[in-house]
Amino acid sequence: MLNYNLFKAILTAVALTVCAVPAKAQFAVCNQSFDVINVAIGHEVRGQIRTRGWWKIGPNQCSNAIRDALTTPRVYVFAQDVFGKELLNGSFPLCVRPNRFSEDIQTDCLVRGFLEADFLEVDTQGTERWTLFVSAQPE
Repeated sequence: MLNYNLFKAILTAVALTVCAVPAKAQFAVCNQSFDVINVAIGHEVRGQIRTRGWWKIGPNQCSNAIRDALTTPRVYVFAQDVFGKELLNGSFPLCVRPNRFSEDIQTDCLVRGFLEADFLEVDTQGTERWTLFVSAQPE
């Protein structure tokens, strides 16, 4: 017969395992191309757009770019393959850097040592979760 404290510990462990809910992505980007892609994201934080990057996403893989529930109706996405070819037809200019970055100011990118990239504006239709699928652009 099991010791009462051991039984209670096992029951607690089982309950925690069963009740544990995996974290769900609130804005995910999935790569449907045959190459690794690099992705930068822009979204509104405290009234201004913040850009962040980079997520390296392998073929047929997804990455959770924004983990919090979406609170604004738009997310901005820039994606390029490992050869530097842009994969989205964006027209919303925002600041990026070649290396990992997080930036709140989106004006005078070049003067401040950033590059300017044309982000795709994604209308998330007011939902809390959204997944964007990126595929290779035809030649």
